[in-house]
Amino acid sequence: MDRQQLAEFLRSRRARIRPTDVGLPAGSRRRTPGLRREEVAGLAGISVDYYTRLEQARGPRPSRQVLSALARALRLYEAERAHLYHLVGEVPAPPTGPSPDVPAGVLHLLDRLDDTPAYVIDAKYDILAWNPMAAALLGDPSTWPADRRNIVWNLFTGEHSALALADPQSSAFADECVAELRAAAGRYPEDPGIARLVSRLLAASPEFVQRWNQLRVCVRHGSTTKHLRHPVVGELTLECEVLDLAGHGQRLVIYTAAPGSPSADALRLLGVVGTGWPADQLS
Repeated sequence: MDRQQLAEFLRSRRARIRPTDVGLPAGSRRRTPGLRREEVAGLAGISVDYYTRLEQARGPRPSRQVLSALARALRLYEAERAHLYHLVGEVPAPPTGPSPDVPAGVLHLLDRLDDTPAYVIDAKYDILAWNPMAAALLGDPSTWPADRRNIVWNLFTGEHSALALADPQSSAFADECVAELRAAAGRYPEDPGIARLVSRLLAASPEFVQRWNQLRVCVRHGSTTKHLRHPVVGELTLECEVLDLAGHGQRLVIYTAAPGSPSADALRLLGVVGTGWPADQLS
């Protein structure tokens, strides 16, 4: 166990996190950036004295349970999490599941993309964050029940699922989603959310069962061309870029149109139209 490096690493990760990132008030009497030691200890469920001794390079060797709690409290990426375990002389435990917390920088980016539809999904296609343009293009997830904010669930069980899956583009996308969901189940075998989603889909959708039994595994990446029909602005041809948020089990999805194209004009119109139309799935 390298106590000095562990102490330095913990201090640096603590300084990186803003109180608002973990739901704590910022306050006006903070002398240094980041969280206080007692805040990290509280988030990790350990005593302040124990955490203080770790940061002062005089603490005992943390257990794997404590390491896991610290990794969660400090919002460590997967590589950082592994580094934390190595500093203590432990073999890193496999990640328990994709992070439910979108990095603050990505949330700021979504806010700045005021003319570009963009949203964040996790490894099981839960929709974690989106900007107003994504809601205008694909439907507003804030109006859906929380258990329906999942692209795969909507694709296979939504009101228009049968019609959508008859379309070659949507059918190919469904194949891809199921193969990625199987990959996620293998990567995060202990994640209850993935297991629950698969169980629900197997019970609700014969189309999902058929694809799941094919045992395909893949990970989506790069860009694809999407042809969409919007109920207000009509046909659009958009480039769909999928960017991996390394260490979080999340992806940023961005839709763009060729400059000067009719689809670019339609996106500008969507910025005016907003979300005043019904829709039930992202794809």
